[in-house]
Amino acid sequence: MTTIRFPTAQPLPDSVLGAAPHLAEGAEAYRATGGYADTTRPDELLHHLAASGLRGRGGAGFPVAVKLRAVRDRGGVPVVVANGEEGEPGSVKDRWLLRARPHLVLDGLVRAAAVTGAVRGYVYLSDPVAGDRIRQALAERQPQLPVEVVETAHTYVAGEESAVVRRIDGGPALPTAKPPRPFERGVGGAPTLVSNVETLARIALTATHPGLRQRIARSTLVTLSGGSAAPVLTEVPYGVPLRTLAAVLGTPDAAGALMGGLFGGLVDAPALDLPLDPDALAAAGTALGCGAIRFLAAGSCPVTAAADAVGHLAAESARQCGVCVSGTAAVRDAVHALAAGTAGPDTLTHLDRWSQGLPGRGACGLLDAAAGTAGSLLRTFPELVRSHLGGPCPACAAAPRAEGPGRLAVAVPDVADAPPSRTRTRTPLPVLKGTP
Repeated sequence: MTTIRFPTAQPLPDSVLGAAPHLAEGAEAYRATGGYADTTRPDELLHHLAASGLRGRGGAGFPVAVKLRAVRDRGGVPVVVANGEEGEPGSVKDRWLLRARPHLVLDGLVRAAAVTGAVRGYVYLSDPVAGDRIRQALAERQPQLPVEVVETAHTYVAGEESAVVRRIDGGPALPTAKPPRPFERGVGGAPTLVSNVETLARIALTATHPGLRQRIARSTLVTLSGGSAAPVLTEVPYGVPLRTLAAVLGTPDAAGALMGGLFGGLVDAPALDLPLDPDALAAAGTALGCGAIRFLAAGSCPVTAAADAVGHLAAESARQCGVCVSGTAAVRDAVHALAAGTAGPDTLTHLDRWSQGLPGRGACGLLDAAAGTAGSLLRTFPELVRSHLGGPCPACAAAPRAEGPGRLAVAVPDVADAPPSRTRTRTPLPVLKGTP
């Protein structure tokens, strides 16, 4: 089961984790923390968000203030959407947030509506437990903004912003070609803000604690998994070394990591000295993405990790772009052949060509993720990959193939309805030093 760890001995008032992350927070408890308070005007909030540099937490990391302005200035009557559909198999933060702190998400949605001028909102998700918690929260405190909960089937592509719009409009949760993007023409043809639920939570915290805006913007939820250790959900400041997070998980001798869910590719052990910072990771050729990091345990093989990742992506293809269907299948088969030790002499040449030529050719990022994973494997572990042309390594030979999400899946932490116990204790992490 996934455990929740506090980054400090005592929960901070600006923490997305809150004071009791294993309990569903009600309206009264949320208001006691300053939530829903009418203390920051929409124009002031937009200023604070721009000054803090807050980026979206859905994976792309786009500046939040820029996105809000684009929807506000587009004309017409905007729509706002809280996107809680978590497609990455290694991430649990969004489902946990909807289950544990639904009022924080709704507060952020209402404040985003005030900034953009939206008159209706949606909460989009696939987790039935999260859906029930959001409906309970709406029954406790119905905001002036009409909010509708829209459920969808869980798939890797269902949370892509154009798929979100398509599903809310009554269609399938499948991506569409761009342009137009949702901020131009979204739900019902209106300019639409599709915002990840953690992003909205940080908007609400910024409104409540504007003096802490920098710390709110430069902290993030991360899901850590890999090896035999139980997965961990925690909140950390930017600047914490990846190696520190590996130790937090219980894999201090990690051989590398699969970064950003399935979007950041593979990194080796020396790269674990990189700081958890979007710019630093991008400069190193990887990505923070949705904050999901799967560490490779000592003795494991990155070829197996890549095979699991591209196998999952190929199975999750929306099958509406021919190049994605054929491209992800080809990448999957080639990497699986490497893991099995049956790859032919041209396999590496094909993989290199696909890793460079396939990105950007599909309607969403799934094909990019598959090609990027293969490319990162070739760049980061070239000698190890070549050694697989002569037969499987012992680690690959011993590893069972993952079906569907397989070993990549992470369970959502338990969140109870019961009131907090007076004897409840929490296990703090070591103090994580990073940019404040």
